This record gives sequence, structure tokens and C-alpha cells, in this order.
Amino acid sequence: MKRDYFALWGLLAAAFIIFLGISAFGDEVNIGSSTWRTSGMASEIFGADLTASQAAGEQATVEPDALCAPDSIAMADSAERPSAAYALAHPEAVDSVRTIIEAVDSGSRTLLFIGDSMLEGLGPRLAAYCEASGHKLYNVIWYSSTSEIWGNARLLSTYIDRVKPDFIFICLGANELFVRDIASKRDKHVKSILAEAGSIPYLWIGPPNWKPDTGINDLVSANAPAGRFFLTNGMKFDRQKDGAHPTYESAIGWMDSVIRWMPAHCPGAPKFTMPEKKKGKATRQFIHQPGKNP
Repeated sequence: MKRDYFALWGLLAAAFIIFLGISAFGDEVNIGSSTWRTSGMASEIFGADLTASQAAGEQATVEPDALCAPDSIAMADSAERPSAAYALAHPEAVDSVRTIIEAVDSGSRTLLFIGDSMLEGLGPRLAAYCEASGHKLYNVIWYSSTSEIWGNARLLSTYIDRVKPDFIFICLGANELFVRDIASKRDKHVKSILAEAGSIPYLWIGPPNWKPDTGINDLVSANAPAGRFFLTNGMKFDRQKDGAHPTYESAIGWMDSVIRWMPAHCPGAPKFTMPEKKKGKATRQFIHQPGKNP
């Protein structure tokens, strides 16, 4: 009795396999007076040309999906490359994708970072980002400097001519937090520094206030176009013994905040990779002592 059941199940399974094969891959099948048409299953799964190639005795191949139109930066960021088969058939699409990728990831940049002693904490962290991202970094620390000192010396122009930067970071204002009537005393100097930067994209990083200022943040913000001023005031820091400078660990968090803020706000910002180490070394660092003109 059991053998009869096994035989019956075997016949049913064989019939199902034959039916499935005809339905999926056949074209039309005549059985007696009946005509069975294909379900189109194979075409849906493997492509419209599969059954035709099988009929010709050819090996079936699955064509790659059409490349999405290259109109999104997300595609460029993922650095997706079309398949070789698609590249041969559609060279114009491949060229368009390559153009977007190159525009987003422009490779190595030369960065110039100028400012006061706050660069002692910010500079090494930015250097770590530059090492991880393939950028060159030149730091210029002028101890006890202000916007007035930099504006009168026109030192930024000197370093622009010297290192030919693609992007400039500025960190000034910590020594001007308590200057009275600062708008009338410093406005022309802030304007002078920004004029020296010219068409080079830049970011001015505001001072890490430990007390309310008399207007230096508002002054720089008023002169810098949108996306060119990072307001540090309001951030919480662990301070060194002088009560002003953030500790080195806090300065790392400060620079990390700037880097995270830049892509969505700062036009022309370099592309950075998160470094594995906390600090790096600038390509070169220049030091200017207080009270001495370069």
C-alpha cells in the first residue's frame, strides 16, 4: 500500500516539474486539442531576450540593470561604477557619472590655517584630518595676535602667495573678547583680512568664549557671507589652567564639531575622512612671536 502512495506522489511531482518548465520557459505548447501559453515567468525574472536566446541554442546572459541617471550626488559619493558591458554600450552615461564623482571628490587640497594661540589645540586635530584625507596643511600661529595685528601686517597675503592654498581656516578673536566699541575699532581690519582671502573659500572659526564678549563674534559674522563663520560661543569646554584655552581633548571635540558642520554649510569645503589618531602633524608650521612684525 505504501509503495502505491510513493508511486502516486512521484508521478504528481514529475507532472508538476514538467508543467512548471513549460509555463516558465515555453512559448506555446499543444496537448491534444488544447494550446497552453507561457506564463512569462522567465522573461520577468531573467530578461525579455532569454527565451529567444534559448530557442537559438545560445547561452543566456542577464543584461545589467540600466544605470540610474547621474543626477544625484549620493551616487557620486558612493563612487559606484557601471559594469563593463554597460560602459561599452553607453559611454556618454559613464562620462557623466565620472564628471560628478570628480566634482565631489576633488582629491588632495592645500589648506592654510592662520590665527592666534588657539591653533595649538585646533591645528594638530586638523592635521590628523588632513593626513587621513590626503591634504596638505600649513599652520601659521601668531601668538597674542588680533584682527588688528593681522589686518595691519597683511600677513595673510604673504602666506597665500607662499603656499597657494585651496582653502583657508582663520581663528582669531580670543584676544579681542573685551575690546570696547569694537565695531568701530576692528571693522576695517576684519574687512581687510577677508579681502586678502579674495576668491579663496575660507572659514572663520570664532573664539571659544569663556565670558560674554563685547561684539567680536557679531562683527565677524556681519562681515562674513553665509557659511563662512563658525560660531564657537556657547560650546562647553574643559579649560586649561589659564581659564581661556580649551584643553587638548576639548580642542579635539571643537575641531570635530567644525568638520561635521562644514559639509552642509560651508561652500567649497574640503572633503575630510575621519582620522584614526587624535593628532597629526602639519606639512609645515610657522610661528610668530607677540609684538614682532614678520
